[in-house]
Amino acid sequence: MEEKSQAASGIGFSGALFIVFLVLKLTGVIDWSWWWVTAPLWGPLAAALLFGVVGTVILYWLKARREERFRRRSREGGYL
Repeated sequence: MEEKSQAASGIGFSGALFIVFLVLKLTGVIDWSWWWVTAPLWGPLAAALLFGVVGTVILYWLKARREERFRRRSREGGYL
């Protein structure tokens, strides 16, 4: 039997929110900057990049800390 893959379709929450903000901006209901109107489009990407950078910094810090402990124990003769 042949299996059919089903891909998600639709615009999603961010797309729908952008359309709502766009309509409200164009009709004059809200007087927001275009940055805020388009935030549902670029906001998730910006958040993902921010979490990625913070996670990388934390992992680098933990690795450096672990290596420092290893060097300290090696000097004390703990790993010989």
